[in-house]
Order: sequence, then C-alpha cells, then structure tokens
Amino acid sequence: MRADGLAGGEGGADRLGELIPLALRGMAAGVAERGGPVPAGGPAAVAAALVAERGEPGPVVADAVESAGGDFGGAGLHRAAPAAAADVGESGRADFGSAGLHRAAPAAERGEPGRADLGPAGSHRATPALSAGSGDLPRRGVGAEAALEQLSRLLAAGSADPADPACAAHLHCPPLAVAVAADVVAGALNPSMDSWDQAPVAGELEREFTTGIARLCYPGADRPDAVVTTGGTESNLLGLLLARENGVVQPVCGANAHHSVARAAWLLGLPAPIVVPCEGDRLLPDALDKILIPGCVVVATAGTTNTGTLDPLPEIAAICRRHEARLHVDAAYGGMALCSETLRTKLDGLDLADSVALDLHKFGWQPVAAGLFAAREAADLGALTVRAEYLNADDDTEAGLPDLLGRSIRTSRRPDAFRMAVTVHALGTDGLGALVERCCATATELARRVEDHPGLRLWGPPELSTVVLRPVVADEAGGDELVARVRRALLEAGTAVIGRAALPTGPGGASQLWLKLTLLHPHTTAADYLPLLDRIAATAGAELVAGRESPVAS
Repeated sequence: MRADGLAGGEGGADRLGELIPLALRGMAAGVAERGGPVPAGGPAAVAAALVAERGEPGPVVADAVESAGGDFGGAGLHRAAPAAAADVGESGRADFGSAGLHRAAPAAERGEPGRADLGPAGSHRATPALSAGSGDLPRRGVGAEAALEQLSRLLAAGSADPADPACAAHLHCPPLAVAVAADVVAGALNPSMDSWDQAPVAGELEREFTTGIARLCYPGADRPDAVVTTGGTESNLLGLLLARENGVVQPVCGANAHHSVARAAWLLGLPAPIVVPCEGDRLLPDALDKILIPGCVVVATAGTTNTGTLDPLPEIAAICRRHEARLHVDAAYGGMALCSETLRTKLDGLDLADSVALDLHKFGWQPVAAGLFAAREAADLGALTVRAEYLNADDDTEAGLPDLLGRSIRTSRRPDAFRMAVTVHALGTDGLGALVERCCATATELARRVEDHPGLRLWGPPELSTVVLRPVVADEAGGDELVARVRRALLEAGTAVIGRAALPTGPGGASQLWLKLTLLHPHTTAADYLPLLDRIAATAGAELVAGRESPVAS
C-alpha cells in the first residue's frame, strides 16, 4: 500500500478505512502497556523509553537509560518503572500493595528531596532530550502501516489519559468518541476556514453553530455573535482587544483571574491589570467598586482554575454599568453550565457582559482546541476585519461571498466548529447539560467524602467540579513542601495525576499549597475516586516519614 495516499478525493475514504484500524490497534496496545493514568518514572524514564524505541541514544540520554534501569526493549514505557520508589510487578507498574500507597524511597536512595530515584544512579540528575541519536529525520520511511501502528502505540503508552479517573489534575477532558470521529472527517477534508472557497459548507456550519452559541450566552440580545478560538487564552485576548478598540485602556481583574489576562494586556500594549482582592477565590464587589473608573475593562471569572469558583456576576455587572466600564467574563470553565436547567442560575448576569469566553475542551468534551468567544453586539467583532486580496477581495464580498477572514485573528485555521456542531447535534444542549450536572454532582459527593476522611482536609464545597484538599499531616509537619512531594510521588509512580493550587489560607492570608482534583469524566461516581483519596493520604504519611529520615530533606 502507498504511504503517500491522500485522505480525500476518490479512494480517500477507503484508504482511511485501511489505516485507521491500524492506528487504533496501536493505540489499544499502548494503553494496555501503560496500564494506568500516566507513564511511570517521570521525564527521565519517558525519554529513555523513547530512545530505546527509536534508535541509539546519545551520551546524555544513554546515561538516562542506564540510570533508569536500562531495559526497555520493545515492550514500551513501563519496563522503566521506578525501582526505588516502589516494588514493580510483572506489568512494570508500581505495586502499591493492600494499603494502596506510594512507598517512598529511603533517604540514601533519593536523588533529590521528595523525588523518587529512578534507579541506582539517580536519573533525576538531568532531564534528557527526547531525541535519539543524531536527531536527524529519517531519509527512508517504514511505510504508513508500520509508522501508524508503532507511533500510535508509543504515544498511547506514554500519554496521560484523561479518561482515567486518577488523571484529574487539570481542565483536560476525556473527549467524546463522536467528537473524535467527526474530527477525522474534518481532518481528511481539510477545509481551511480563512476563505469561503476553501470551506463552503464548513463555513456555513460554523456560522450556524456560532450563532447558536451567541444566543445561548445572550438570549435577550438583538444581535449577538460568536467566533471560534483556540481556547480561553485566545478568547481573553479578544476580550481585551475589542475593549481596546472601543476606547478602553485599563484592564481590571480579580486575584483569581487566569494568567492569560495579564499576558493579553502585555501583548496588546495595555497597562498591567489592576488586581482586585478576592475572598474564597471570588472577586470582592465592594473592592471593585472603590477602584473602578471610566475607561476600564473588568475581567470577571466564571469558574476559576484553582477552585472552580464563580465571581458574583450580577453585582459586578451593576458596578461596571455605574462606572461606565466594559465587562468581559472568562467562562472558559463554567460557561457550558448554561446548558443545564439546574446549574444555569450560577451564571446569572453573564448576559450582561460585553463579551464571554467559553471553552468546549473543558465542559464540552472536545479534543483540543475548542474555544469560543461571544459578543453581545455583533458590531464589536468588526474590529477583526482585515482585507487580503486573495482571500476576501471587496468585489467578492460585494458579490455575496462570505468573509471568513474577519472571523478570527488567525488566517489558516482548522474547522474546529464541525466536531462541536456534530456533538451538539448528537446530544443536544440538554444532553451536554446532563454531563455537566453529573460531573458537578460527583464533585459534591466526593467533597463530602474528603470531609469525612481522617487524613484529608477540604478547602471548601465545590461550586463546579473541582475538589480542593490538603493532607492533614501537611498542617502538622512538612507543610507545602510535603504537599508538593505527594503530587510528584504519585505522578512519578504512574499512579495518579493530581493538580496543585496556591491559595491564601495560611496565617494572615499567606499562600498555602493545596492539592486539586478536577472532575471532568462524566461517567464516574465518587466511589471511583475513593481509592485515590486513600492513596493521597497514605503517600503523605510515607513522604513525611521519608523526609524525616533524609538528611537532604532536613
């Protein structure tokens, strides 16, 4: 079979039908090899396994292979499980025994404080490059079939799997199969969304979908509109860009705001945002009222990254109106709660914002990227208009060809709206809302279990699907360093991927490190996460003992 066959045109679908099963077979093999939420061993083991798969290692990587145990063979990443961190069974995964805990390495076996050693030499001395040999690209290929099956297996074996309940660190969702299947079709046909002649139906489907999203955010507005972005970062950039084009020069945001707000201000040449104090990870309206002046754009948050908390949008909107300030809401996390009859009241006041960021690769279960930006006034999006003779010439648009170039700050872009539209067509907004409700209900129940757990402390009840917790022993001894080591120990053992959040909960409002579970798997229950709670508590105890015994840690 020809490796250079095309995906589209005559015979393209047939060729895909031959190749996709091979890619999926490789993926399944890799998932089986990994055997858990993330490959064990940390960066050095993953790099060493890649070297063993792809070619002869260079000097730095060869050292990593040796210090990580050396024997990777062709079986995949988990032959490099950290021997000193835990006992390793036949599958190569760390054995946590009946207690389900990561057994910390004794002090003499540790390469760094709080980090499990990956072998006798301590492979954490350096993070090796992920390239093998000279790093040259191959001159001769192995063929489509072999390349797909081999590298799909390797990718799956070495990937974090958001479909595993123990992979709960980030706003990183397991995508729906229907969305992934739609993405295959979109990729094969490859419409480029920068001119109508490259994307006739894709452009119309995008317009229909974004119109529906705009109406979801602004049900009472006369002429709302929305465009597709790469995610919350680009959407927040657009929010500040449109504010600047409307004469606004000073961003204002809560201390809980996403880092992309400050970055967007920098990119646009605006002053650094004025930061408003928060309480309970929620912007304080009274504090905002005291500092706000005309010419500001306030960025409120509906679903913070650290805790999933929502700012009080109605109060913030009223303050903005009183001070003639513009309002942008970063609802990248919580925005799709609009699809739920029971949860949408959490977003009261969203329709009062001038613009909104949404993100369907969070609550929406889409492959990355799947961002959206909605504006209450379609005319505001006119700021994106740009002319390029070869893409949207005046005479073409006057003749009726739609202008897709003015629908984004990017030129060439993928038809990401297609898989989003397919998903909504398949589930309806009610179906998506039900998935959001399940995740939030699971988080509420899991938070109750954390409260009842003798080894854990709960930050507060979840407002969406984020559960923030801290090992009790960290408050008694070990502090933030212990919390950080627990997260890394679970990660390096290949046992769990959990997040971290710095919150002002220490004495006098000092920053304190917490662990975070972000629940985006719609088909799990709280019971699926209970072993992880036990593992976190047990690992904290083991790391505390190891830290006391280690002369380096002390």
